[in-house]
Amino acid sequence: MTGTITRLPDLGWMLRPLTEIPGVRHAVVVSEDGLRLGHASAEKLTGPVAALSVAEAEALSAACAAMTMTGRSTAALLFGRGAGVRQLMLESEHGFVLFTHAGIGAQLGVATDTDADVGLVAQQMQLLVAKIGAHLSSQPRDPVTDSS
Repeated sequence: MTGTITRLPDLGWMLRPLTEIPGVRHAVVVSEDGLRLGHASAEKLTGPVAALSVAEAEALSAACAAMTMTGRSTAALLFGRGAGVRQLMLESEHGFVLFTHAGIGAQLGVATDTDADVGLVAQQMQLLVAKIGAHLSSQPRDPVTDSS
């Protein structure tokens, strides 16, 4: 049995409007199973993670997927199996990370500083998803058949 590996398109360029919002540090688009579909960092950042490398963005993607699955499990336990999760927010002493559904099988994560306008960031995330949700979607993979 043989298969082909298809390179996923890098959707990082679509995230640039988010990283231009004051206080936004990084943005990442993640497939449901934790693959990085794209990432971007704000320009002229300082601090421990001034710009996400591909390796850091891939590790962040896996963490984002785990967080969103944990959120889904929690919602299902509290509200029933059909309960969906619209948005998650993680707050740390250094800032916020917001996660939202970004199309079929995809999530959008945005990291901010503590002084960012989180309401504005969440609103802009929703606008971005509404405008380009089809591009952010990660379609289910085709099953491998014996004839492949």
